[in-house]
Amino acid sequence: MTLTPQARNQYETSLLQRQRELEQGLTHTVKQALESAPEEAQDIGDQAVFSYQKEMLFTQGTRHHVQLSQVRKALQRIADGSFGLCLHCSSPIDSKRLQALPWTSSCIECQERIEKGEGKGDISDIRNANAGA
Repeated sequence: MTLTPQARNQYETSLLQRQRELEQGLTHTVKQALESAPEEAQDIGDQAVFSYQKEMLFTQGTRHHVQLSQVRKALQRIADGSFGLCLHCSSPIDSKRLQALPWTSSCIECQERIEKGEGKGDISDIRNANAGA
């Protein structure tokens, strides 16, 4: 897929913006986790709430980290000229899909196979990325 310079700049701008958002989100999540230290005297209810909050922060941080990795890989694909091609079948990824998920590395057909367990790829990465869109 050959991108026009204008399209390349649009995708790159969008990906760089998402990268900044994710980095800020990760920073915020880490800060929240560090600030939410349990106090010495807690009853069992407080401990349960604290554990739940920690788990939610961990899940949020993991989701941000996975998507940040995908965004950085997409920026690398822009740089090396392979952006917009499915990493599994080398077919062009539909422009509407790229507009919705510019960090995607799979065409819709390959993603469907991956989600059904029929193809190669890390399905949790794809699901997490789509959840963050």
